[in-house]
Amino acid sequence: MTYQDTVNWMFRQLPMYQNQGKTAYKANLDNTLQLAEYLKHPENNFKSIHVAGTNGKGSTSHMLASILQESGYKVGLYTSPHLKDFRERIKINGNEISEDFVVKFIRNHQSFFETHALSFFEMTVGMAFDYFSKEKVDIAIVEVGMGGRLDSTNIITPELSVITNIGLDHTQFLGTTLEVIAYEKGGIIKTNVPVVIGETQPETAPVFKKLAAQRDADIFFADQIEALQDYNSDLKGAYQKKNKETVLAAIHIIREKSFEISEESLKNGFQFVIRNTGLNGRWQILQEEPKIICDTAHNAEGLKYTMDQLLEERYVQLHMVFGVVNDKDVTSILSLLPKHAIYYFCRPNIPRGLNAEELHNIFVANGFKGAAYGSVKDALSAAKQCSTKLDVIYVGGSTFVVAEII
Repeated sequence: MTYQDTVNWMFRQLPMYQNQGKTAYKANLDNTLQLAEYLKHPENNFKSIHVAGTNGKGSTSHMLASILQESGYKVGLYTSPHLKDFRERIKINGNEISEDFVVKFIRNHQSFFETHALSFFEMTVGMAFDYFSKEKVDIAIVEVGMGGRLDSTNIITPELSVITNIGLDHTQFLGTTLEVIAYEKGGIIKTNVPVVIGETQPETAPVFKKLAAQRDADIFFADQIEALQDYNSDLKGAYQKKNKETVLAAIHIIREKSFEISEESLKNGFQFVIRNTGLNGRWQILQEEPKIICDTAHNAEGLKYTMDQLLEERYVQLHMVFGVVNDKDVTSILSLLPKHAIYYFCRPNIPRGLNAEELHNIFVANGFKGAAYGSVKDALSAAKQCSTKLDVIYVGGSTFVVAEII
């Protein structure tokens, strides 16, 4: 198979949460453990940092990778979802896994995948760990796909665990209270492995403290540590301040584990995250006049920070190109969104994208104004046609909406 044939097979044959939703979720690690044994446990051949959380785990992972790259280390980076190409999920020093490796990995192990009915995430995690092992990375930053305790990545024993924050997202899988979700994400806390918690939340702090005590893991709350300085970053979202605090706490700990990270590497690592890692979609300005901003924030906690920053922008008229997935509780985010904006509703081009007309009807019933469009590109085109140079266009609501316009 060609690379594209291979990727098509992966998406077509194996269930994947981002396309299918609940049917792709497996509530155990049995398959991942079987796959790890079959691959001769590649996860044991490299050091790692494990990153979970409701919001900010992607930015935090990329910042950590950038800083370690600037320090001269060979750094693996596993994240999800991708925006344009599957290979974005697996990188070393900012370079995507080769098409050839993807094709050969699937071809060599396809029989095992089919026999054991592996999910998309299980297979992809196996690929990432096998790649990092074969390429002999010094350390890998491994982002949790969803949750933590039962996530396919949770077979590693990292140098450090990081949990950015807890919010009400993926409640159909993880639970409907912050305490229950914290327990699921706290499942990445390992025995005698320190853990950094990005935000101190009254509902979740006791959960993390209890888990850490049970596992003899030192626990650090990043927002309780006084940062010596605020580093400039090419990730411009105001919400990145919290992520930077989390990263600084993490760097302090891994320095104590004999990782040499100079002040210059720290400064450059923050400053050149996009250049070093290829991260896109975080408060990304696509053009000026009219200013077009896209952001992947998609749940209440993430959208609150993004909307606060958006309302600080200067404009004559605000235009919102907006789409969500069909398992999103739209009513939970309506109060965060500006009613003075004109909305261009669209459906992200994945099976679980919410129909644009349905989204339009929900918004209009709650006092918003706008129209539904046949695609994300049509919606953006309409927004551009209706804008002047003094307006602002925001594109978001879902990672998959942003993916279509970058």
